[in-house]
Amino acid sequence: MEFKEGYAYHIKDDYFSKVNDDKLMQNKENGNYRPTYFCMRDNKNPYLLWVVPMSTQIGKYDAIQKKQIEKYGKCLTIVIGEFDGKTNAFLLQNMFPVTPEYLSHVHTRNDNPVPVGHSLRKEIETNMKQIKVLVSRGRKVVFPDISRLEQLMLAELEQEKTSVITAESVSNPEKQPMLEKIKTSTAQAKENNANREKSDRHAKNKTEEIA
Repeated sequence: MEFKEGYAYHIKDDYFSKVNDDKLMQNKENGNYRPTYFCMRDNKNPYLLWVVPMSTQIGKYDAIQKKQIEKYGKCLTIVIGEFDGKTNAFLLQNMFPVTPEYLSHVHTRNDNPVPVGHSLRKEIETNMKQIKVLVSRGRKVVFPDISRLEQLMLAELEQEKTSVITAESVSNPEKQPMLEKIKTSTAQAKENNANREKSDRHAKNKTEEIA
């Protein structure tokens, strides 16, 4: 589905079956409907999205946040703020990557999408950047294996890209797509190298005969 910045979405069950990560939170809330996730674009790949689970169990996560602040002076992994008229905990400790294919639907109130406030969005985005830096340095600051999940999603995006290019090639045979150009160029380079090596061997043999 089409993704718009600044809103919360629900994620399809298919994603959780696909990635098989037991550290992900359950995709059911109160046993009967999907929870809400704040969703942001990756800062490098616009087709990769990062989602942050949201919870209204404020007592539980407020206590965890306070312990983190007492111990480290700050808490990157939990942000508490208002959304859709309620106080929510945004759980960056449980964040994970998806592609737009796995978005089920946007969170609405009276059939209107509910935005996340600008200042709250900026705080979450800032914390996420810092968390991703820590993860890249080998720090275990989130529960899911987001490095593995990111590679899975990027591989799906690459496969989808290749499928689109192949389909374009079939439907527009007169227009050689970039993938075909790359294949042709690579094959030509290999052929040129083989011919060059053959020529070099022939010249070497001639030199040896003369000697």
